[in-house]
Amino acid sequence: MNVIKQKDRAELERRLPAMPWYVDRFIQYKLPDLSPSSLLEYIRDYETFFGWLLAEGLAEGPAIRDIPITALELLRTDDIDRFRMHLATRKEQANTRTTITRKLSSMRSLFHYLSQIAEDENYYPLLKRNVMAKIEIKRSQKPKDTAAKLEGKLLQEQEIFEFIDYIKSVYPHEVATNKQALYAYEMNWQRDVCLVSLILNSGLRVSEVVNMNIDDIDLKKKLLYVHRKGKDDTFKTPVYFRQDALEHLEAYLERRQPQYKPSKREKALFLAIANGKKEGERMTKRAIQEMVVKYAKRFGKPYLSVHKLRHSFATDYYLRNDLYKTQEQLGHASPETTQIYAHLTDKTMAEAIDN
Repeated sequence: MNVIKQKDRAELERRLPAMPWYVDRFIQYKLPDLSPSSLLEYIRDYETFFGWLLAEGLAEGPAIRDIPITALELLRTDDIDRFRMHLATRKEQANTRTTITRKLSSMRSLFHYLSQIAEDENYYPLLKRNVMAKIEIKRSQKPKDTAAKLEGKLLQEQEIFEFIDYIKSVYPHEVATNKQALYAYEMNWQRDVCLVSLILNSGLRVSEVVNMNIDDIDLKKKLLYVHRKGKDDTFKTPVYFRQDALEHLEAYLERRQPQYKPSKREKALFLAIANGKKEGERMTKRAIQEMVVKYAKRFGKPYLSVHKLRHSFATDYYLRNDLYKTQEQLGHASPETTQIYAHLTDKTMAEAIDN
């Protein structure tokens, strides 16, 4: 099991005892088919929902784990509509339409299991009445809508090379008078260039970068072996990277040991030395995201993120290949997700025909 999933599994086990018994039963049912990360998202969604039920007086506590299953049978469609409104307007953190759809889908999955699959000792459904079966959940954004939001916010063709070169050559001059920033850069620049180049030349997800170990690289074949989203944890998928990333990988691998001095047990490819420590440890997802944003702002692209680097590669790759090759390279479960790049490249293809 990869590093992120190990942490999520531990967090899942920590939070599950606070859930009602029937949620625990649902999670155990889903455990063979879904990753700990996905199941943890379910738990977070249920914490929000059950917490709202208690606050609204629609269920008796005192705690979430004490809410009886009969409380779910008494819910009306108006109650679910009010919960939907609560998610969209709550003061502390209003949810996006996509997030609301996901939370309602999490509820629908639970209610479906309790009413259609799970049985009591007399072979009757655990949930006698399923209010979520009456609730319309609008489909999340279509690929064309997602593409419209991404348009103008990705690196285009030559900009991919310019961004890597900016980190390598321009950024240190811009922070030359800032001793702290310059020291951090001089410590990590080869790692940062390698990491950004690898994403822009392979389309890896940030989770795949975080979990990658030093022995997951085959420089001769230009292959990376990664745990892909939704795949068996015991199997690593081979993913090709472009020639352009090879030089940066070789340079970083040469400096990894003397620069970060990791312990013999530390196998992570990308390392960072935390404050107060002398040995490098696996770089976190948050550290990678903050690193990319730091360079992106200086580069004049403040909207860039790790995931938009992946989108930038995918758009560029799709222009040179077909839909199915792009789907395989990115590790998408469905070709519908990959269709985002077909819409993103519509304008580029139109210009190519005119030319």
